[in-house]
Amino acid sequence: MKIGLLADTHDRLPAIAELLHRFQQAGVTLVLHAGDYSAPFALRPFREASLPLAGVFGRNDGDREGLLAAAAALPAGGELFESPHSFTVDGQTILVVHDVSDVLPRSLDAHAIVIHGCSHQAETRTRGETLMVNPGEGCGWLSGTPSAAILDLATREVQRVTLDDWASRS
Repeated sequence: MKIGLLADTHDRLPAIAELLHRFQQAGVTLVLHAGDYSAPFALRPFREASLPLAGVFGRNDGDREGLLAAAAALPAGGELFESPHSFTVDGQTILVVHDVSDVLPRSLDAHAIVIHGCSHQAETRTRGETLMVNPGEGCGWLSGTPSAAILDLATREVQRVTLDDWASRS
């Protein structure tokens, strides 16, 4: 099973739509988002992509009730939770958290995979047996390059997805 990983999309609709399109091309069947959507309209591209969404809130998610309603109305399904939140996907325990520094080390170690955001910097590393992934900034506002990741749960391989030519776009 392939999972699309997003964080820090901050309302940049064209980038979100293109990253979701790349997820579809790669055979992603679920998207996990580590927070900072910013506003409910940031979920519109998920409606068009028809990919299920599960995620947590970040620090810049002001209208949480609106985000919850927008996620629940997605045709493929959507659920958002307070950060951190544990999911079991294809038999693997996955912790999704906005800021990994807000989580106790023993909680990180209790999960097979930890997906996090907040720093806007892509990173894949291991902490003992735990795979830690920050997909980077889906918005690309700071770096000029929107990024995401695709996680193959069977192999635990992480593929970076970047929109390298984005600096010349909107």
